[in-house]
Amino acid sequence: MEYIQRTKWNILINGSALIGIILTITFFVYGIQMNLFTSQAALQTFLQPFGWFAPIIFIIFQAVQVVLPISPGAIGCVGGVLIFGSIQGFIYNYIGICIGSIVAFLLARHYGLNYVVNMSNKKVFNKYISWLKKPSFERIFAIAIFLPVAPDDFLCYIAGLSKMKFKKFVIIILLGKPFAIAMYSLILNIIVQKLLPLMQGGIIR
Repeated sequence: MEYIQRTKWNILINGSALIGIILTITFFVYGIQMNLFTSQAALQTFLQPFGWFAPIIFIIFQAVQVVLPISPGAIGCVGGVLIFGSIQGFIYNYIGICIGSIVAFLLARHYGLNYVVNMSNKKVFNKYISWLKKPSFERIFAIAIFLPVAPDDFLCYIAGLSKMKFKKFVIIILLGKPFAIAMYSLILNIIVQKLLPLMQGGIIR
């Protein structure tokens, strides 16, 4: 019964991730065709129908993608910068990811190990669950959040299973996430900006 339940959860998670990736790629192709990432006027025209809901929708999306892997987090970070600009994009990324991280922690703390097992990739789970046994888990977790060398979204679930106090977790997330998000956004934005002319030329032809 437990195996069947885990299989269903894996199908749901993998399915949502696949759909999220397809939708993300579709949006980027559309954005390139419509010059959303290179023309401020085109971008304003695209966002106008959404009004002040546009940032809220994006923040919710970023929060959800932490809890459910509907899209790679790095893509969301660079997407926020491309859509809203460097400063606003960073702020919206930061708010959304912090909210999602806190929700993931609380879900793990409330529902326990079985929930985390069902919500995670088996390979990733087996690799990082051993961190809980380390006496220095909180310090390692803080470093991983500050320097994204591990799947920090999943580590928020792991932290929820630890003895870490909620207040300490929130402080680590609020102080550690800005640097990681800024690095993701800066590096990926540079890469995308370099590739955009090539991608536009290829699609137009």
